[in-house]
Parts: sequence; C-alpha cells; structure tokens
Amino acid sequence: MSAIAGIYRFNGEPVQVIEHGEFVMEALRKYPANQSGAWHKDHIMLGCHAQWITEQSTHESLPSYDPNRGLAITADAIIDNRDELMDQLQVSYNLRTNMTDSEVLLLAYEKWSERMPERLVGDFAFVIWDEKKQLLFGARDFSGARTLYYHRNEQQLSFCTVINPLLSLPYIHKELNEQWLAEFLAISGVFEPPDVSTTIYKSIHQLPPSHTIIIKHDKVAITRYNSLSDVIPLELASSQEYEEAFREVFNKAVTARLRRTHRNVGAHLSGGLDSGAVVSFAAKALQKNNRPLHTFSYIPEDGFVDWTPKHRFADERPLIKQTVDFVGNINDNYLNFQGKSPFSEIDDWLDIMESPYKFFDNSFWLRGIYEQAEQRGIGLMLTGARGNYSISWGPAIEYYTKLMKRFNWLKLSREIKQYSKNVGVGRKRIYSIISRKAFPALERLKPPSSTYEFPQLINSDFAKRTGIYDKLRDRKFIGIGSTDDLPADPLEARRQHYDRVNMWSTTGTSGCKLSLRYSVWSHDPTNDLRVIRFCLSTPIEQFVQNGMDRALVRRSTEGWLPDPIRLNQRTRGIQAADSIHRMLSDWSVFIEELDQLNCDSRMQQVINMPVIQDALTEARHGINPNQAYNPSIKLLMRSLILYRFLEKNF
Repeated sequence: MSAIAGIYRFNGEPVQVIEHGEFVMEALRKYPANQSGAWHKDHIMLGCHAQWITEQSTHESLPSYDPNRGLAITADAIIDNRDELMDQLQVSYNLRTNMTDSEVLLLAYEKWSERMPERLVGDFAFVIWDEKKQLLFGARDFSGARTLYYHRNEQQLSFCTVINPLLSLPYIHKELNEQWLAEFLAISGVFEPPDVSTTIYKSIHQLPPSHTIIIKHDKVAITRYNSLSDVIPLELASSQEYEEAFREVFNKAVTARLRRTHRNVGAHLSGGLDSGAVVSFAAKALQKNNRPLHTFSYIPEDGFVDWTPKHRFADERPLIKQTVDFVGNINDNYLNFQGKSPFSEIDDWLDIMESPYKFFDNSFWLRGIYEQAEQRGIGLMLTGARGNYSISWGPAIEYYTKLMKRFNWLKLSREIKQYSKNVGVGRKRIYSIISRKAFPALERLKPPSSTYEFPQLINSDFAKRTGIYDKLRDRKFIGIGSTDDLPADPLEARRQHYDRVNMWSTTGTSGCKLSLRYSVWSHDPTNDLRVIRFCLSTPIEQFVQNGMDRALVRRSTEGWLPDPIRLNQRTRGIQAADSIHRMLSDWSVFIEELDQLNCDSRMQQVINMPVIQDALTEARHGINPNQAYNPSIKLLMRSLILYRFLEKNF
C-alpha cells in the first residue's frame, strides 16, 4: 500500500527531476511512510511513498528497475490471488513466500501484457515502464479501491495517487471544473458525476476503475477491461452444496487478506450480516495462530435520546455483543466519538478527499475508526461494506414479483406464507405490494398521490450555463444510484450495478485516502472478485428461499453467527441517527457560517438560494434531532461543505 507518482515526457524530452519530480515527492511527505524513493531515466520518472502492510512489502523497494528485462515499476498494490497467479506463472515454490507483489505484477505483465489486470484479485494501481517496447502501462483495480489521478498537456503526462502533489507542479494550475460541479450538485444522492474520469479540477483527471492506460509513441490510450467476463452459471446438486461452495470461496477471500500482514488485524462490526460474516470467518482463522481480531463499532454519543422506530437500532450494541460472544477471539471496541459531529469533521474530510463530498452523516465515525485503529497498531481493517450485491444479495419482493408475473402461484404462495412469518407483515399487504410491482396498470387505477422529490440544489442558470439543464428533468440522472436509476428486474439491476464504475468511486476514493493518512489498509472480502464471481454465477433461488431474503449468507453462516443475528429479518441498525444531536453544541456557529454562505456572491451563482434560504429558516428555529435524515440538513451541509472547499481552494 503506497502513494505512487510519476512523469512521462513526450517527444523524448528529459524529465526535470529537481524542478518537477522532487516537488511531487515532497508533497507526498504529509502522509506517513516506511520508505520513499524515486527512479528516473531519460523521459521517465517514477516515485513511490510506501507504507509496509504485508510481510513481503517490508523488503520491497519501489520504484524498482531491472536493466536486464528493461522493466521499471511503481505500485500501490496488495494482490490477494498470489497463489493462483504464481501457479499460472509457474513460479518455483521456494521463491513464493518472499516474492513481492510488484514482482508478481511484472511476471504477470510479461506473460499476459495488457490483459493481465483482469486476472488480478486485490487492490491496486500501478505503472510499468517497458523500456524495450518504449511503452508505459498502468492499471487501476476493478472497483477503484486505489486511486490514480493524472494531468496531461503537450509536454508531459504526470500522475499520482492523490491530487495535491500534482497541483504542486508549476505547469498545473487550479481551475474549477464547472461541469463536474454542476452534476455533483444536481445528483440528489451521495454519488458523484457518472463520468469518473473527471474531477473538481478541470486539468486533473483520474483513471477510472477497471481501466488501463497505455502510452506508446506519445499516444495515450485509456481502455476498460472486464474482470467479470468469465462468469458462467453454476449448477450444483443441492442447496447444501451451494452453502459449502460459498463458505469455501468466502473463507479464501477472508484468509487471503489475514495471512498477508504481520500487523494487528481489525474489522468494522455492526449488528448485521455482512460485517458479522466477515468477522466470524476472520476471528476463527486468526485463532489458529493465537491472534485476536480487534473489532470497532460506532455507538451513539452520550445523552442521545433514541427516536428511531422499534424495528431500527440506533445503538447496535445488543446485536453486536451477541456476535462477539458467539464467535469468540474478539477484542471488541465500542466508540461514541464524544464531541465529534458532521460539522466538526468538515475541514479534515476536505483535506482527506481533496474535493467536496456528500456523505457527511457518517463522516465522524468513519474517520474516527481509522484514527483509533492507527493508535492500536492495526495494519489491516476488514469491512463488509460492499456485500449488498454479493454475499447478502437476495431481493425477496422483487423475486416474488417475478414469480407472480410468471403465474407460479404454488411456489409464490409457499414463499409468501413463510416470508410473512419471518418479517412479521401480513400476507395481504405483501400481496398488495408485489401485485402493484408486477402489474403497474393496477397502480393507475388508484387515485394519484403526490410523490416527494428532493429539492434541487443547483442554480438553474448555472445548470443552463454548464449544459445540464435538460438533465434536471431526467429522474434516472438525478436519482443515480437509487431505484429510479436501476431496472426493476433484480438480476438486471445487479448486473448494471457491477457494470457502472461510478457506483464504486466515492467509497473507493475515501477508503484509499483514509488508508494513506492513517497507514491502515481497508480491505473488503465481500468485494473480492472470487466472491463476486461466485455470487453472480449462483441462481437467484439460492438468494431467496423459504421466505428468507439474503438466504445464501443466512444459511451458510449457520454455526458461524448466532441465530438471532443470522435469521433476523425484522430489525436493522441505522447509522448516524445522532448526527443532529451531535451538532447542537455548535448550532449557533453553524447558522453563522450559513449566513455567510447566503451572502457569498459565488455561492449565489451556483446554488439554488431560495431552497437554501427555506432550509436556513427552518434551521434557525432548531432542527429536532429526530430529523437527522431531513432534506433540509442535507441541503445545508452539502452547501456548507462546498462553500468551505471553494474558499480554501479557489
């Protein structure tokens, strides 16, 4: 895990190492590192600011150059399918234990050339200079767990894991990308603009997830590769065989990460299935080597009065403790981050993200857990953040809708009867829901009802100037990432989820940049390509079965998780329900800064001020803590985050 950088000069012009290369490497010194170095030759310069997480990385020197092979590499990479790759590459067994990930990457490049990234499982961004071919080749992992930004002009292409070192170069100037900003404001959810090659800076681009970059004869080509092209339907004899196969592939995904690091291992743990499954497999694997698993769980701040419905848990400790006690070998930590709030975190997060952001609700505990993990010597932090479309996929209502459309009444009746018992909802109500989904014409027979729409944050004149005004009427664009954006068919929705690289951008970027700041590698076994391929190949009947949604992981974790957690379909945890409660002590300062924003001429040009003024009027009277998910607080916080970013950078 590292921050990498480099400069490629066109027309064979030599790199100005002192004037340019050293600027970039010096800017990277804000991040902790075990080793930092650079290599240059002629018109190429490569740099690496390395954090040693894996055992092999402690004797890995990057950038590296092999004059006999004519290959140089700089890499921010932890490869999880090393064993499979080294089998295919016919690496001698006596060399495997100490072989570094960068050497594995070079061997893979020599064998498969530009097709090699689709064979890799892990988190990576790397650049290889092939001296014999006079070719520069780089790639970013399929879901963007590691970032790679670049700037290109007529003289050179410069790249880096993070943005600010590029801005230290004298030939790169800060210029606001109004097109990016307009789309960022117009999209109602937490997602960024769908073109993830762009950034808030007009002259800075990023290599999208699942893409390679090649420079040959001074021509730059950026191409998408497909890591999921080899998925074929899996046909096993019984549900039990699917469960056994799931446990095998998931255990491999978890243990591949554990055995790579010599440092302490941590994990996010909530009261749910995804993080619980990760923790149960990790804790049992670590126990074999007498190593504990350190779990980190966010809980509400002292004094918070829980306003959430009975089927939701703002404080998930009772659920988490059931998992901890059942699994064993866990050192559990419950963190309330007293005094921290979405408002108090803004400056830190702008520094981390190098861009405006929308996920303010969870910002205080996301960063706080990394900070606590660093203090406890954690090198690897496991999560289950991306399990919704892999291990815990299983959309019951959508599946039952398909059964109704096919008039499969016998199976539907059995499923609904059991599902009704499991979720505690009457069968009549469930039939009503799926009937309207299966036959939309029934919905038109009902009197029209007003549907709520999130207030539009972008100034209409700004939308016209940037050419996105027509998109404001496109519900699919405004609702990127929501049900408006994805098809009703659950299989097609899942396929599109994995096909759209913008779905991964925000979480990948935040995870990468948090890891650099705190030297803690965040890794998600639910996002392992082997696990995803298995889940995509498994029939939907394994994911919805016997009245259970998310049925495959529920059945497969029998004996791994306590039944009240494993089989729970009635209650769920809810994150950041105390976010407004946390802000109350700073409320007057919050209002004062919003008043400044309201008078700012630049903000008036980009923000829909009448909407903000209405929200500000509500905030002056005090927003109740039970309105933590109210649109007003979202509008105000998003505007304030943008305001601070523009004040700081432009």
